[in-house]
Amino acid sequence: MGRAEERRARQRGGRRAAPKGRAAAAGGRTGIRRLFTWKKILGTFFTLCLLGMGAFIVLYMMIDIPEGNADAELQSNVYEYSDGTLMARDGDRNREIVDLARVPKPVQRTFVAAENKTFYKDSGVDLKGTARGVLNTLSGKGAQGGSTITQQYVKNYYLTQEQTVSRKLKELVISLKLDREKSKDYILAGYINTSYYGRGAYGIQAAAQAYYRVDAEDLTVEQGAYLAALLQAPNQYDWAIASDKGKELVQERWDYVLDNMVEQKWLDAGERAGMKFPVPKAPKAAPGMEGQTGYLVEAANTAVKQQMVEQGVAENLEQAKALLDRGGYTITLNIDKKKQKALEQAVKDRLTSKLDPKKRDVDADVQAGAVSVDPKTGKVVAMYGGVDYVKHYTNNATRKDYQPASTFKPVILAAALDRGAETQDGVPITADTVYDGDSKRPVVEDGEKVGFAPPNEDDQDYGDITVQEAMNKSVNSVFAQMGVDVGMTDVMQTAGALGMSENLDPFPAQTLGTMGASPMQMAGVYATLANHGKQVTPSIVKSVEHKDRTLEMPDPIGQSVISRRAADTVTSVLTGVVDDGTARASVRDNPLRDGQQVAGKTGTSDFNRSAWFTGYTPDLVTSVGLFGEDAKTGKQVPMYEAGGVDHRVNGGGFPAEIWAAYTFGVMDEVSEFDLETEQGAGVAPTRSPSQSETESETPSQTPTTEEPTTSAPPSTTSPPPPTTEPPSQTPTSPPPSQTETTPPPPTFDLPGGPDEPLNNDRE
Repeated sequence: MGRAEERRARQRGGRRAAPKGRAAAAGGRTGIRRLFTWKKILGTFFTLCLLGMGAFIVLYMMIDIPEGNADAELQSNVYEYSDGTLMARDGDRNREIVDLARVPKPVQRTFVAAENKTFYKDSGVDLKGTARGVLNTLSGKGAQGGSTITQQYVKNYYLTQEQTVSRKLKELVISLKLDREKSKDYILAGYINTSYYGRGAYGIQAAAQAYYRVDAEDLTVEQGAYLAALLQAPNQYDWAIASDKGKELVQERWDYVLDNMVEQKWLDAGERAGMKFPVPKAPKAAPGMEGQTGYLVEAANTAVKQQMVEQGVAENLEQAKALLDRGGYTITLNIDKKKQKALEQAVKDRLTSKLDPKKRDVDADVQAGAVSVDPKTGKVVAMYGGVDYVKHYTNNATRKDYQPASTFKPVILAAALDRGAETQDGVPITADTVYDGDSKRPVVEDGEKVGFAPPNEDDQDYGDITVQEAMNKSVNSVFAQMGVDVGMTDVMQTAGALGMSENLDPFPAQTLGTMGASPMQMAGVYATLANHGKQVTPSIVKSVEHKDRTLEMPDPIGQSVISRRAADTVTSVLTGVVDDGTARASVRDNPLRDGQQVAGKTGTSDFNRSAWFTGYTPDLVTSVGLFGEDAKTGKQVPMYEAGGVDHRVNGGGFPAEIWAAYTFGVMDEVSEFDLETEQGAGVAPTRSPSQSETESETPSQTPTTEEPTTSAPPSTTSPPPPTTEPPSQTPTSPPPSQTETTPPPPTFDLPGGPDEPLNNDRE
């Protein structure tokens, strides 16, 4: 086509066709520009903004400030005895609303500095934090992002703790309205009065009392900063129960609060520099928890929280505690009201009535704990936690910091019998197996000494002695060797299976019961023996009811962890301890016994820091422990001459007396053990004591825990058996230096205590 023709074509509106590829490319660019022009993008943005604003306006108009929700008016928890009668109600929430005017202004500002520095200037919301929280909720990341004091108050008082988009939008709207309608002081007062501070304290007044024993109006800035810091993690930051890391974190949070106050010019920098961290006081029980009630409620709460975690109701114990603290639970305990009263009375009659700190300083240091279990069901039917929950906060029935001493010996025998163990000479270990019972006899393994040679109580030598007699007299040297014969790893595995779980390292010194254990644990161990080897885990909670959730408690009875023959043989052997050994004066000859069969074991730890008797009938297992605890420092201390005894406080003394008074007092009928064994004192009892021997054991005498049998062991050259009175050459009050220097220290260190040598008190 010539130029003239092209010109004419253009004039007619036509044009020469472009190359195919070019045209396509040009057309493509034109299409994208048509779809994404700046005008369209801006228009879409403003349209979305207008829609969002419109939706928010609709929400703002539709959502009103509601009444305070049910979570803000927390309920009590109800605790019942096994028969359904009321034991305790944890009372109205530990909260007392105080006017903001009663809270010092600097203390008010610690909460603002901790949570929301712009509180006095903002509109009640943190848009960035809220948006971040919504996105995190949508993406499944959980609760993250910041919020103002107003928003936190709205969440605590008007809404719930659930993490949903709708709840967050409601929180935003209500916070804006509340900020417009109410003063900042109103909102701050509501926030500090409704927040949870730990220790069951809701609101600043309850928190001030719980942590510093003062009213809110008397709080210092330092104390206020700690309470403000607590709100981030009440249980993790509670100084009394915090881990080392938790203590470090709360001190950092405390510093953060005060530094923010300096930044806001609410606190002078020089004054801030001189401030020291105010360590809170020890926890104090809530009103209404006096006597044994607080111990029972505490133990029940612990069991419920653990079960919440195990069943997935809560992710961790802290979350479980928060659920429990909201209230609304009816918790029925397995505690039998009659038996509980009888146990308390037995402790009073046989121990506390004889303690007089005005006469003897040591009497103030004696603590008692006891747990009673039905071995057929695993139910904890009675528990003694201490003199009074509001006076002694630690529950002696569940504490695990004292050595069980010789009450561990039956575990060693159980391991030997269950595993068919043999002595170093290849002789099967039975109740009749003979061991060398001399004091400080070196323990041997494969012909080599292992560097452990424990003394017997009072350093007494017994020569050749049977296992039965060694159990009766609690001969340390025999069971130290037996533990090595069985294999300490096997012994510790058996201990764990029976219910012990603390510090079970397999070294020979553990044969003396040097690990920590509680009366609750030891009651479980012996209940498993009484239940013919089927594991018994003591259970204090019968049922838990709540309108919003179901919580089933586990079956306390498990599978067999040792053979019936092994368990029954240990029971048979332990009848000898009562009838012919260290517990005979308090138990065997008790006029209330009425022929009842009893098995049990005494124990006394190094330097008389603890004394035990754990015993059982076919229907009831009870572990009683006495613990020497300095009344001021809480440290473990000896109990020599406590209660007016001539020398040591032994397991065969007060603990066995408490056990007997309680057990025989609640006994419905006389029963016998159903044992599948051909061994032990329960099958072939030792001869009855002669009339003269029986008459020599008067009730006024104080037995030692190394009470010998009434007949000398065969093939032994040991000295004649002493009377129940302590030896005349033994000083009535040995000075600490004398006690510390008796035998040389063993090679193996004792776990959980100071590096001290074994002394001759241990039984």
